[in-house]
Amino acid sequence: MRRDKSLIKFQLVIWDDAKQVAAVTLEFQSQVLQARLSRSQILVALLNSVYLYAFSSPPKKVSSFETADNPAGLCCLGPKIIAFPGRTPGQVQIVEIRTGNVSIVPAHGSPLKAMTLSPNGEILATASETGTLIRLFSTTNCARISELRRGVDPAAIFSLAISPSNTLLAVTSDKATLHVFDLPHANAISSNNPAASSASSRSASPYPDPSSSDTINKQKWGILGKLPLLPRLFSDIYSFASASIAIDDDPYSSLSLNGTAKPSVPIPGIPGGKARKGVIGWLDDWTIVVVGAGRDGRWEKFVIGKGDKGRWLGRQGWKRYLGG
Repeated sequence: MRRDKSLIKFQLVIWDDAKQVAAVTLEFQSQVLQARLSRSQILVALLNSVYLYAFSSPPKKVSSFETADNPAGLCCLGPKIIAFPGRTPGQVQIVEIRTGNVSIVPAHGSPLKAMTLSPNGEILATASETGTLIRLFSTTNCARISELRRGVDPAAIFSLAISPSNTLLAVTSDKATLHVFDLPHANAISSNNPAASSASSRSASPYPDPSSSDTINKQKWGILGKLPLLPRLFSDIYSFASASIAIDDDPYSSLSLNGTAKPSVPIPGIPGGKARKGVIGWLDDWTIVVVGAGRDGRWEKFVIGKGDKGRWLGRQGWKRYLGG
């Protein structure tokens, strides 16, 4: 007897832990790859489409959009906009939630690998499968603000995240490295944002305020970056600090009795069967947490400091969450 695929349902469940009940249940015809929540919206990404719902009881479907193949479930939910891959690989669609107006951003020539919005929703950062450049766009007019160079060799970008004050960008990749960049023109962009102004006026901290640094847009190659006719990598903007991160083995891999590694077991319910690695979270403008994956899965805490030679990035601590 053959199963009718049209009858198979995939559910997204939002759990109310205080009441110990399922607050929201949404059903789809294909696997849910990602979900983003705010106080008023729910954004759901499938392989070839995204759905926007009003966060009500029951949820009300607001709109849906087709996308190119999106196996990573890339999507962003901002205060006023949503962003997700376009119908053509490498493009991004930006949609105003209130009006439904759609803008297309030709971000890359190859498929997207990672993307994120700044907390104020004014900056979009994207990376392609090549992984050498991170491109920044203004969401108000879709203009490209700048390009940041992660490196010269191709890499798989794990995660992108912008700091609470909209002034720094953190990037992780399969090179087992965390990079932190200044956002070019971030001061000008965030100066009109009351939240950013409030953040910059908070009480003193043992770590520097990145937005007040005098090293914004500093070039890695110094005077070479100003000479004409040299390759563009000499004039690109590089990270001001980097640190190594633990990415470990594949999830659920283990050692046999003779000490050899057993094949990893796919994790049910996760696209590709592997947990995400190098997931970034900002605790504040000078503290970053990176969540890894694997047999020795752990989260690591990094801090941005300032010394005689400028800013640095150092690991302050770590803790296993899977056991090893």
